[in-house]
Formats: sequence, C-alpha cells, structure tokens
Amino acid sequence: MSLKLRINGEDRTVVSDPETPLLYVLRDELKLKGSKLGCGLEQCGACAVLVDGKVEMSCVSPVATFEGRDIVTVEGLAATETGQRVQAAFVEANAAQCGYCTAGLVVAVSSLLSENETPDRAAAKAALDPHLCRCGAHPRVLRAVEIASGQA
Repeated sequence: MSLKLRINGEDRTVVSDPETPLLYVLRDELKLKGSKLGCGLEQCGACAVLVDGKVEMSCVSPVATFEGRDIVTVEGLAATETGQRVQAAFVEANAAQCGYCTAGLVVAVSSLLSENETPDRAAAKAALDPHLCRCGAHPRVLRAVEIASGQA
C-alpha cells in the first residue's frame, strides 16, 4: 500500500504494509538508520522520533497512524539550531558511551529544549525518564542538557 509521510520536512511516499511499525519503514525503506530497535516494546526510547513536535516511540506503532503527521528523526534534527546545539552538547559532555540509545536521547533533549529553554534538573530527568541507557551515561546526558541550555 502507498502511504504519504512527511519526514524531516520532506514529503515521502512509501510502499509498505500499513501495519508495519514506523521504525522499520524509516530504517529499511527510507534508509534513516539513526533511530534504533532496542526493546521492541516502546519502553527503552532508542526508537524515539518527533511527531508533530512531541517525542513518540516508533518501534511498535503502525506506519499508517503517522500519515499526514510531521515526523522528525535524529537525522532531521541536524538541520535545526536546537538539534545542532544538543548534538554539540552531547559531544562536549561525552554523553554517549556505546551510542545505541543516543539518537533517542538527542530527540528527547531537543524536544525538551524546544518547550523549555532552561529546564531544571527535575524537568530534564522527567523528559529522559522513558529512555534507558545500559552504559550508565545518564549523568553525562544531564550535563549535556545543562550545556545545551546554557546553564553549564
């Protein structure tokens, strides 16, 4: 079935089963490899993307539910000032160890800073709560939030 998606500011037509999870369409059909499959249950955050400006997990939800909505992947964040600032802060804070969860964390922090330019630590922790990092980089991720928000 042909579906029309708006991804990273570009209208794209994909031919996919409408029940295929968005993540598989992003990675396999559109070759956007930033978002990762972690738990496959929308519980770890590795698959996070922005949908209409809000963080959503993409590993379970059918691609058809995203038709007509604005999807931004971690690749698309590089084109925004906030995304660039967050990515630079992650590098400065050495906030990625293995890097598997990093894309989802960058998406979450970018969303947070779009809504609240100077979040306190409690707001940062709340925004990052659904995201798991098995390497234990959370303290460095919180430092990256401080850097990206100009509070470091």
